[in-house]
Amino acid sequence: MFTSKIIGGSGDMIDAKPTDYKENLYLAVNGAWQEKAEIPSDKPRTGGFMDLDEGVEKSLMKDFHEFANDEDKTDNDLLLQAVKLYRLTNNVEHLNKFHHQPILKDIQRITDLNNVKELSEHLADFSRDGFSLPIDIDVDADMKDTSKNVVYVGGAGLILPDKTYYDEKNESGKKLLAKFAEVATRLLSMIGYDLDEAKKIVEKALSFDKSLVPIVKSSEEWADYTKIYNPMDFSEYVEKSDNLDLKQQVEDLINDTPAKVIITEPRYLDNLNKLVNDDTFDDLKAWMLVDYLTGNASNLDEEFRQTIGEYNLALSGAKELQNRTKYAYHKAAGIFSQVVGVYYGNKYFGEAAKNDVANMIKKMIAIYEQRISDNTWLSKATKQKAIVKLDKIEVKVGYPDKIDDVYKKISINENESLYENIIAIRKIFRQNSLDQFNKPVDRKKWLMPGHMVNACYDPSRNDITFPAAILQAPFYSLEQLSSENYGGIGAVIAHEISHAFDNNGAQFDEYGNMNNWWTEEDYKKFQELTQKVIDQFDGIPYAGSKVNGKLVVSENVADDGGLRCALEAAKSEEDYDAKKFFINWARVWRLKATKQFNELLLSTDVHAPGPLRANVQAQNMDEFYDAFGITSDDGMWLEPSKRVTIW
Repeated sequence: MFTSKIIGGSGDMIDAKPTDYKENLYLAVNGAWQEKAEIPSDKPRTGGFMDLDEGVEKSLMKDFHEFANDEDKTDNDLLLQAVKLYRLTNNVEHLNKFHHQPILKDIQRITDLNNVKELSEHLADFSRDGFSLPIDIDVDADMKDTSKNVVYVGGAGLILPDKTYYDEKNESGKKLLAKFAEVATRLLSMIGYDLDEAKKIVEKALSFDKSLVPIVKSSEEWADYTKIYNPMDFSEYVEKSDNLDLKQQVEDLINDTPAKVIITEPRYLDNLNKLVNDDTFDDLKAWMLVDYLTGNASNLDEEFRQTIGEYNLALSGAKELQNRTKYAYHKAAGIFSQVVGVYYGNKYFGEAAKNDVANMIKKMIAIYEQRISDNTWLSKATKQKAIVKLDKIEVKVGYPDKIDDVYKKISINENESLYENIIAIRKIFRQNSLDQFNKPVDRKKWLMPGHMVNACYDPSRNDITFPAAILQAPFYSLEQLSSENYGGIGAVIAHEISHAFDNNGAQFDEYGNMNNWWTEEDYKKFQELTQKVIDQFDGIPYAGSKVNGKLVVSENVADDGGLRCALEAAKSEEDYDAKKFFINWARVWRLKATKQFNELLLSTDVHAPGPLRANVQAQNMDEFYDAFGITSDDGMWLEPSKRVTIW
């Protein structure tokens, strides 16, 4: 396929010059930009989504700075707590007074452990307080009955982003692990450990990490979302460890005895005794210590942030860390995400745009319904069920009407250290999550804040969310042609709708319950079509590596359905322009990234690289060939028999 010539080993374009649409849609639209674009020194990439992120960042940082200097300029009490956290995080002189002292008492809690029995006795306390554990729980909606919350059980995570980094042939993984070891050793010495002792602790931590590699799930396995649902009677679960009191941990955390728990990693649970026993305790303890220190180093003073930052830069390929002020903004906006998102939506997102986008979504759902009705490979019974699901999709545009009550519990104390404030906030959020066990599922909850440049579909709620921040050019503008808007935000909207019918979403019904609503024959056809999507992308060379078709299949199914639906909607408008539609589709996927970040994305991201999304999905559309007069002699040509159509 032509796409092999798009990306070179460095992650940049081989020939990033403007070319003809017939040869390479992505480069024809973005080639000139690709040549000149510079990745910001404190970021690993730039492009469509990231450009909007920077705009949001600048606007909100300006507002935060203004409020931090004059609190009277806002009467929003919740936002003021975010501003206080911003101001505290940015107060380097104040934080330097504390240095590493605040974390020592929590480090001591780990070092005081003498054996597995003592760890077992403190499992619930460690979990409640945010320590990394070899096994832990969370509370979320039961995937088979999403009106109720249930306990999910998960295991430890790897130091590096994915199992692929640990492959013997992966030189990047070896370098990253060496860098992590160097940084972790220095951090331990900075809190008072002798250098030789620090090295030994890190070696033990890496030994435990290595023992996890063959056991934990890969990103590809996690991408098969429904496989996390493995119910087990609580009475059976509590017998799964010879060394840890799993019963006490769960009951203490949720203040109840559940009938069942959901095992997200069965292989991990089967190996728990092998991972956690008297022989492995020293390695496990070292892993807990190193993981906690590296995870909290940036919450100490600037020296600690810079030190752990060296590893983060090695991972992402960015040239330098964010300056302290920008870091302070992101810390505050991240923790108070919903508060900041509602503020952003109210100030920067107009009602006219909100109404226009809401109407666009209604139109897209109606077109989707028609496309399902006209579908040639589905039976009538499955079509009816699909349309019922479609009609029940909950639509969320802009920002929520109500902010979660948990934010009212947070009070920033600027006389204390940043670390102490962060730990207090973390405990509040953790306890709030655990408290949901005996409460009904909140179906009105938003998964994304208003200031995030993104969109999502939640299969367990059957809802689609479009934050205010993505609803701007080039995705959407009242100044753009309707075809441009449909090639941008229209395709994003239809993409999220399509997730209701991707390889994961298709296994959930209109209420978000994991439930088979397909006929056996129809689902077999659907699986055959999704396999074609896997095959179409699998193995495409990109940034010195190759695309994993299984990892990115759900997003590619959504792209295929989304682009077709958006194109159908664009055709219904008087100013329909197929060229403008495909050009804006390619424009929003412009991307330039560091070599390291490209490797990270290829290993862990369920989305295909932007340039490939732009080109391959366009190749699947017959209208694309008509619009640009593409023939079998052109680089963008794909044989009709190889073009994939699902929805």
